Amino acid sequence: MKTTIFINAIRTRSYLRFLYGLQEIYIEPYYITTERSGKKVIYGRVKRTNEIKKFEYEKIVNIRVLSNSKFSPVIPIIPQAC
Repeated sequence: MKTTIFINAIRTRSYLRFLYGLQEIYIEPYYITTERSGKKVIYGRVKRTNEIKKFEYEKIVNIRVLSNSKFSPVIPIIPQAC
């Protein structure tokens, strides 16, 4: 069930909101995979930050797809000058 929700959110570029532990998280979902240990994880950019974080499926609850707002993936094309 979670995988279907996440795949649809990635395809439609919709934000996700969920509880991770006791913290409410808003992410732009990018990638789903299974780690070597066998645990499924989703990678996403935390809203209003530039960091990509990994979230374990088993700790994610109360998933909401925020279909009223979309995002564009951040793809660095030109290296930033120092």
